[in-house]
Formats: sequence, structure tokens, C-alpha cells
Amino acid sequence: MANTKSAQKALRSSAQKNLVNSARRSRIRTFLRKVDDAIKIGDETKAREAFKALEPEMMRGVTKKVFKLNTVARKLSRISSAIKKIKK
Repeated sequence: MANTKSAQKALRSSAQKNLVNSARRSRIRTFLRKVDDAIKIGDETKAREAFKALEPEMMRGVTKKVFKLNTVARKLSRISSAIKKIKK
């Protein structure tokens, strides 16, 4: 257990941030899952719509420091290329 008042406050703050960040991560993963499902089905229009909803959510995760920018860029790039392959 924390010894000082500031350490106790930091512990509470950290716990709260953990809850918020895990909720954000879960929300982003839900959007990711929708895109993946549309890609697996082979429905390009549904996948594009889901991707349009996913992209701002992931970038918001970057600004809130839930994910790193390079991680999000890599994932978006891979998903985008997977959507382009649906046509072929």
C-alpha cells in the first residue's frame, strides 16, 4: 500500500485511468471486429463503411495515448489493403 497521501492519490488516479483506457481499447477492438467480419464475409461496401467508422476511433486512441501512432498506422494500412483485395 502507498505510504504518502500523494502516492495514495496517484494509485487512485492510476486505477481510474486504467478503467477508462481499457474501455477505450475495448471500443476500438469492437470496431476492428466489425471490419474483420465484413472482410471475412467478402462484403466490400460493409467493410468500407466499418473502416470509415474505425479510422477516427483508432486515431482518437492515439491522441488519448491508448495506442501508439505507428501501431495504429500499421493496422489501418493492413486493413485497408485487405479491403482492396476483396474486389479481386
